[in-house]
Amino acid sequence: MNAIKLYNQLEKDFVRPGMVEDWYDDSSLTDVAEYVCENFKRYSMGLLCDFATEINKVYTAVFPSNEVLAKVLDEGAADAMLFVHHPCAWDLGKEPGKAFYPMNATLLQKLKARRVSIFNLHYPLDNFGEYSTSKTLADALGITIEKTFAEHSGAVCGVIGTTDCKNIHELNVRYSQVVGHVTKLYQYGGDSIAGSRVGICAGGGNDADVVRELIENNINVLISGLSLNNSHSAQAHELEKENGINLIGGTHYSSEKFACIAICKYFEKLNLVSEFVHDLPCFADL
Repeated sequence: MNAIKLYNQLEKDFVRPGMVEDWYDDSSLTDVAEYVCENFKRYSMGLLCDFATEINKVYTAVFPSNEVLAKVLDEGAADAMLFVHHPCAWDLGKEPGKAFYPMNATLLQKLKARRVSIFNLHYPLDNFGEYSTSKTLADALGITIEKTFAEHSGAVCGVIGTTDCKNIHELNVRYSQVVGHVTKLYQYGGDSIAGSRVGICAGGGNDADVVRELIENNINVLISGLSLNNSHSAQAHELEKENGINLIGGTHYSSEKFACIAICKYFEKLNLVSEFVHDLPCFADL
């Protein structure tokens, strides 16, 4: 498939008016500026690394980590595209105060030589839809979606729905089973799930504004990715404690991987072979 045709189709199907990002202000991208296309430097979404003219296969991943880039190269990828939810790699335990870090320049040079472009959709993939992060996490957890919530930067990022789990502990066990590792429960309220209703905001959804919306909707459970109580999330944790809202974290990667798995179906509908590239969760997120 012609690369420009694919890029245009992705923007048409996912990018909505009013969506804004500011990734390029982060040194995680300026450190590899020579590989980042000019359009991304302006808009912080869409085509990230313009390395291909024809695309015969699409790889999808949550982060462009060293492991992911190496796996794509090890597969012998050429004339392909790597679709990522984030334009930078992630490791909350790597360096104090800095979670995102640059893609590996040596690996980027090899991808360029193989004609493997990199395309990024962050808020456009968080925005509620068939392949969105919170929707696909809800599907994986067997939660029936009732409504959306948590608008941020032009995207509606969260969902509220009902679960058949009888209590918070059963729900935590199910989350662990679904992501394939232990999740973290901050039990700030009772065991019961009020009205069997929960809020889901994947990734970095443990945010004070998100919690306030849950309070307004009489929700006492938040399922998210990041749950660590640090300077960024301290206000959210205080609100949860004050209002008896239980928080369950499943890591940034694991809470959002279902969207990147699901979007393979989108590319397959375009007659492109597609493959999700597995990575490892960062347990410092919890």
